[in-house]
Amino acid sequence: MANPIFANLPTTVFEEMSGLAREHGAINLGQGFPDDPGPEAIRAKAADVVMNGYNQYPPMAGLPELREAVAGHYARTQGLDLDWKSEVTITSGATEALAAAFFGLIQPGDEVVVFQPLYDAYLPLIRRAGGVPRLVKLSPPHWRFDRAMLETAFTAKTRFVVLNNPINPAGAVLPQEDLALLAEFCVRHDAVAICDEVWEQVVFDGAVHRPLIAFPGMRERTVKIGSAGKMFGLTGWKVGFLCAAPALTHALSRTHQFLTFTTPPNLQAAVAFGLQNSGDWFETMPAAMQRSRDRLAEGLTREGFAVLPSQGTYFLNVDLAASGVSEPDRAFALRAVKHAGVATIPVSALYEEEHVTTILRLCLAKKDETLDAGVTRLAKARELSLRG
Repeated sequence: MANPIFANLPTTVFEEMSGLAREHGAINLGQGFPDDPGPEAIRAKAADVVMNGYNQYPPMAGLPELREAVAGHYARTQGLDLDWKSEVTITSGATEALAAAFFGLIQPGDEVVVFQPLYDAYLPLIRRAGGVPRLVKLSPPHWRFDRAMLETAFTAKTRFVVLNNPINPAGAVLPQEDLALLAEFCVRHDAVAICDEVWEQVVFDGAVHRPLIAFPGMRERTVKIGSAGKMFGLTGWKVGFLCAAPALTHALSRTHQFLTFTTPPNLQAAVAFGLQNSGDWFETMPAAMQRSRDRLAEGLTREGFAVLPSQGTYFLNVDLAASGVSEPDRAFALRAVKHAGVATIPVSALYEEEHVTTILRLCLAKKDETLDAGVTRLAKARELSLRG
C-alpha cells in the first residue's frame, strides 16, 4: 500500500525536462541552477571545515554562528529584528523548511490559500498535512492579485496563506500595495502567512524585496523562509532558513528535528562565513543576473519571441501565442528539447488543474554562450512549430 497523495503524483516537470535534456544532449534552460560554481571563498571554507573542522551532529536548530549570521543579514538588508536564539532555525534546504511549516502548523481541515502557478512541492505537502488548498490563479503579464480575488479565496476556515515572492515561475516582484492587501486579509482572518522568499536577493532594475513579516500585524503571524543556495548560487547545498516568532518557531523546530534533524556542519559554517563576509556580492550578483536577463531577452526578441517582464528570480518567460506559435507550451517544450536541443519549462505544469497556457519559462542564470546557443535553438523550435 502507498499513500495516494504521493504515489499518484507524476514525475516533477523539472526532473522530466532535465532528463530529456540529458537524453538528447540538449542545453538546459529548464531547471533553475547557474552555470557558475558559486563564490570560491565560500566553497573553500566548506572544504576547509570538512577537512579540518567538526563533522559530527551539529545542534538541531543549526550552528549558532549561522543562526546569528542569518539574523544579522536580515537586519542589514531588510531591517528585521530577529532573535537568532528563539526565531531562527536552519533546515536542509527551503523545501524542508516548507515541509516543516506545513507539517508543524496545519491541522486537518485547515484551509490554505495558495497562489498559482506555483512551486510543485506545495500542494502535496499541504494535503499530506491535512490542509485544504484554496487556489488563486495569477495571470501574465503582471501576475498580481486584487481584493476581489482574495475575498473569493479567504473563508471562515482559512488558517494559512502561502506566498512566494519574488514569484517563481513568473519572475515578478510583488508591489507594496499587493503585500499590504494580503497582510490586511491575514490579520482579518487570523491567518498565518508561510512566505517562500528564496529569491529575495535576486531582484532587478532597482526593485526592492519587501518581506511580508515587516508589514503591520504580521510579525507574530509570519513564517519567513530563505535559501543560501539561491543567495549564493549554490543550489545543491540545500541550506535553508526558517524565521518566525518564538511561538511559531517552537512548532517549526520540533517538526524539523523529525524531518532531517540537522544539516551538514561544513555547509552551515561556510554559509555563515559567506553572510558575514559577503562584501558587494548582493549588489554584483543580481547585476550580473540582470545583464544575463537582458542578453536573453534581446536575443529572443530578435528571433520573434514575445518576452514577458522579469523583475527577479533566475527566470524569464516568453508568450508563445504572442510569438506566433499556435501550439500549447508543453507541446512546444517537448518539440524544443527533442528536435531543437533546448530544454525549457512549460508553465502549464505549475498549475493544479488542467490548465493550458502558452507561457514558457527559461532559466537566465547561464553563461553568455549558453544563452546565445539557447536562443538559436529556440528559434529553430519556433520555425519547426510554424511549419507544422
